[in-house]
Amino acid sequence: MQRIPTRLDGPILLAPTVHGDERGFFLETYRQSTYRDAGIADEFVQHNHSRSRRGVVRGMHFQPGMTKLVRCARGGIFDVVVDVRKESPTFGEWEAFQLDDEENRQLYVPDGFAHGFCVVSDLADLVYQCSAYYDPSAESGFKYDDPDVGIEWPDVELVPSERDVNAPLLRTIMDDLPFVYKP
Repeated sequence: MQRIPTRLDGPILLAPTVHGDERGFFLETYRQSTYRDAGIADEFVQHNHSRSRRGVVRGMHFQPGMTKLVRCARGGIFDVVVDVRKESPTFGEWEAFQLDDEENRQLYVPDGFAHGFCVVSDLADLVYQCSAYYDPSAESGFKYDDPDVGIEWPDVELVPSERDVNAPLLRTIMDDLPFVYKP
């Protein structure tokens, strides 16, 4: 597995070793010792699988105390993280990654980063491991199209949920964010 540099400090992009031939392929999607060596020491307690169609946009979501290890097992997504750590030199900045079923890259989303994605294939299956159990009373987020953040989503017709359309702007929840940057 190869660790690929990211612009923001915190997220980790990983390219697994894929063993393939004319019959198909094999890859390890998680091995605790290898991921620990790459800087991911979290214990993952919940595994999720979502399926979405082209243009579906989900985000920008976060839950205090939760990290995620995300991969796209089918299709392709435009995956985005936003730094929401108070006092971070990159607060409110975003970085995007193409995750798909060809390169099989994975993205580690650390605590203190909001996460979202947009489907760029006809259909996409997103599978991800979480370091904390989902708690609807603790989960929060902000608008996927927040103009202050300025995420440049792909040129597809975006299909958000009602919840994501009505999410607040980052600046309106900024003072209540529980994340603090620790250099």
